[in-house]
Amino acid sequence: MLNIKMLKPYYVKEDKRFIRVVLAYQYFSLFIDNELYQFVPMESREIIIDRNRKRVHNVFDIFVFQRGKRMVYVSVTDLLQLPEFLTHLNSIIAPYYESEEQMYKDESLQEELEELVVELEKENLRRLIDQAIDNNDRESFLKLTETWNELNKS
Repeated sequence: MLNIKMLKPYYVKEDKRFIRVVLAYQYFSLFIDNELYQFVPMESREIIIDRNRKRVHNVFDIFVFQRGKRMVYVSVTDLLQLPEFLTHLNSIIAPYYESEEQMYKDESLQEELEELVVELEKENLRRLIDQAIDNNDRESFLKLTETWNELNKS
């Protein structure tokens, strides 16, 4: 029977497509049949999460755990069957998804602000055109209507 004693990342590396949870010797240990085994980075040493799918990418990788001279090989697939492993992993990667979600919120807010600025510029231009008409200022009227036409083309 497998139980997680400790799962802490050595460090977390992220890029546009993946979040990589890099593991090291002292940061990952399991109880296997009530005996404590330490992770040793012999084969695989990271858990790779696909940002788009929000799934573990390297499910067929093997982690090696050692107790004295005994070695146990555990696949990522086997680890994913453990609810406590998923809990630990989710707590590690959650901040990386939150920052990504915040980034998308910030981008949509920025787009909304840009649209608002364009609308305010149009309203201001309408007022200036009205003012030019009220003052019989033909030159300003022509210049402002030309600007209005260019603004509405794009």
